[in-house]
Amino acid sequence: MSPGPAIETRELRREFRVRGGRGRPASQVTALHGIDLEIPQGMVFGLLGPNGAGKTTLTRILSTLLVPTSGSARIMGLDAQRDLRAVRRTVAVVFGGDSGLYDRLSARDNLRYFAELYGIPPRVARPRTAELLEQFRLSDVADRAVEGFSRGMRQRLHLARGLLHDPQVLLLDEPTNGIDPVGARELRQVIGGLRDAGKTILLTTHYMFEAEELSDKIAVIDKGRIVATGTPKELRAATTLGRVVEVEVRGVGPDLVDTVRQLPMVRAVDVQDRDQLQVMRVHCLPDHDPGDTLAELLGDSVIGPMTRREPTLEDAYVELVSRSAGDLS
Repeated sequence: MSPGPAIETRELRREFRVRGGRGRPASQVTALHGIDLEIPQGMVFGLLGPNGAGKTTLTRILSTLLVPTSGSARIMGLDAQRDLRAVRRTVAVVFGGDSGLYDRLSARDNLRYFAELYGIPPRVARPRTAELLEQFRLSDVADRAVEGFSRGMRQRLHLARGLLHDPQVLLLDEPTNGIDPVGARELRQVIGGLRDAGKTILLTTHYMFEAEELSDKIAVIDKGRIVATGTPKELRAATTLGRVVEVEVRGVGPDLVDTVRQLPMVRAVDVQDRDQLQVMRVHCLPDHDPGDTLAELLGDSVIGPMTRREPTLEDAYVELVSRSAGDLS
């Protein structure tokens, strides 16, 4: 292992030209605004951000699938633009979703095919394929067509494919997206095992508990900019929120939410739909409790108990993204 970082970016920028339509001129969209990252070797580094924040663009640049407009990206000391072949031998990318496998081939034949693409000799590929099928609990279905696989089985096969050439760095883009809870837990165990084996992992996810469970360090990205970096504990500690008040409600519209948001002791409000009801979360200023005022404002809309708790990583994330968008005063 070289002493330098596994992943390093400096002033990484990516712009896209978007075609106009119906008389509108073409426009320039900036997906990444000068990203600086340094990820040590052997770490799981979480990358959190809303849709369109730049997570996938960054992942594609690091995997050499996309060229940056300016700036630099290095993987294990290799330049992602100049040392393409060497970087591709060093890194593997696993995107969440169904694409990337051949449905009519078996799991074994998929791995054999991709081993050929990686240039792995058959004498090495055969035992390597058997080892990975066993590691990812796919030996019993190794000769079944992938089209009959569940989402979780497909994701395990995606990971096995990515590990064929024994890369030092793994880029996992929402690997548990859409997988049932049991399958997602199994994949998280696999990811933890890969870290224990010395792999460096960049993990993008929308699941806060997953990021907190797996990540040694986390960066929050929004609108193409890194807005915070730290361990899960550091991000939680950096929040300016006091307690979070949660209450089950029904029939709360945007006007009432805005009224709650304007309360002087309130920093942020978000409402989530859950089946036939809503859950309102009110993020308070330190040492303030809007409970009585909130109960009075909501009136008959309240259908469940009001609970109070300390901020979580998800609360810190909501505050950071809201702050970067200018929503919090």
